[in-house]
Amino acid sequence: MVHPHTELRFVSPLIGYGVFATQFIPKGTVVWVRDELDQTFTQAQVDAMEPHYRAILDKYAYIDYRGTHVLCWDHSRFFNHSCNATCMCCGFDFEIAVRDIHEGEQLTDDYGTLNLREHFPCACGEADCREFVYPDDMERWHHVWDEKVRAVFPLIPHLDQPLWPYVRERAEVEATLQQPETLRSSLMHYVPASAA
Repeated sequence: MVHPHTELRFVSPLIGYGVFATQFIPKGTVVWVRDELDQTFTQAQVDAMEPHYRAILDKYAYIDYRGTHVLCWDHSRFFNHSCNATCMCCGFDFEIAVRDIHEGEQLTDDYGTLNLREHFPCACGEADCREFVYPDDMERWHHVWDEKVRAVFPLIPHLDQPLWPYVRERAEVEATLQQPETLRSSLMHYVPASAA
C-alpha cells in the first residue's frame, strides 16, 4: 500500500507513469507497505502463465527474499527507478523516505533492490546515474543504501505515519528503534538470479 498523499501521473512516453507526492512527505516516513491485497506468485506459477501475463509481472512485480513474485494492487507498482531514489527498503516489508519528498516530486525506488533477473540501461538522469542497473547491484550497493536508511530510521516514531497500521512487523520495528544497531541490512531481501 502506498502513502495516501500520492497520485499517479504520466511522466513521458519513454517512462510511462510515475507516483508523485501530493503534499510534503518528510524523510523517515513509511511510504509503502506490503499488505494483504498484494498478489503473490511462485516461480512455478509464473512459468505456467501465458506470455502476456508473464510480461505484466516482468514489468510491474518485484521478487521478494523468498523468491516470490509480488504484484502490488495499487499504484505503488508504478514507482520508477532512480539511482538517487527517494525511497528504500529497510530490512522489513516496507519502504521509507530516505530524504524529504516535496509536493509534486516523484517517489522512486532503486530497482537494484528488487531482485531483477536481467540488467537494463538506466534513464533516470541523475548526476550519479550508474548507466545500467544489474541483477547483482545489491551486492555492490547495499552498504550505501543501508546507510541512507540508518540515517532516517530513528525518525519513524516522531512523524505522522498513516501506513503504520499496515506494517506487519511493528513489534520488531519498535525493538529495532530501541537498538538501532540491530537494523537489518537491505541485503536480507537479496535473491541472486542464479538462485531463482
